Amino acid sequence: MMMHGHASAKACDLGATDLYALNILELSGAMTPGELGTRTGLTTGPTTRLIDRLEKAGYVRRVPSADDRRKVIVEPVGKPARLDEVLAPARQKIGEIVGGYSAEEREVLFDYFARAAKAYQDAAEALNAPS
Repeated sequence: MMMHGHASAKACDLGATDLYALNILELSGAMTPGELGTRTGLTTGPTTRLIDRLEKAGYVRRVPSADDRRKVIVEPVGKPARLDEVLAPARQKIGEIVGGYSAEEREVLFDYFARAAKAYQDAAEALNAPS
């Protein structure tokens, strides 16, 4: 999966971390730079440079928070032009694999992946927590 992510990013003229951040924003929605930094594992400086690159490329924008005007929210506004084309072959193959399972088996698979994703996120946050 990591190799495919790197190859996909390169095919869209992005760095792997840039594409990873765009995926996080697409899946989770708008968030603060701090939240994006936590989710990507980047510190403040690299997170700012990441957002600058994505904003310059037209993929995100910074907007004031509706709740607290001191906070900024990063929201997705576009995606790399070739991204759907680049991801289509893998998506098709994965779709065929998933389509080969019964409805009950798919339900178990989807439950597992949702719970596993949460477990990995919680574990990463625990590893990154100050000691």
